Amino acid sequence: MVKLERYIDENGIINVWPKKHEAKEAVLQYLSTKFEEDRDYTEKEVNSIIDKYHSFNDYFLLRRGLIDYKMLKRTRDGSRYWKEQMEE
Repeated sequence: MVKLERYIDENGIINVWPKKHEAKEAVLQYLSTKFEEDRDYTEKEVNSIIDKYHSFNDYFLLRRGLIDYKMLKRTRDGSRYWKEQMEE
């Protein structure tokens, strides 16, 4: 079980990027909750949301992680991003 307090402060800001795979996935899962399901976002909107929730100035790393872990989807050209509805 990953303790998110190590990576996310009391204000909900990611302040440390974990080294371990399991912790990275947990942090990205937390970040993915900041996106609405079945809504389209531009790259600029995605970057803006990510910027609100981290302090180490690397939205690219986090955006790439969300895509790699399939927590966000995007078109091939990166013009549209979305979070699919979770299956129950």
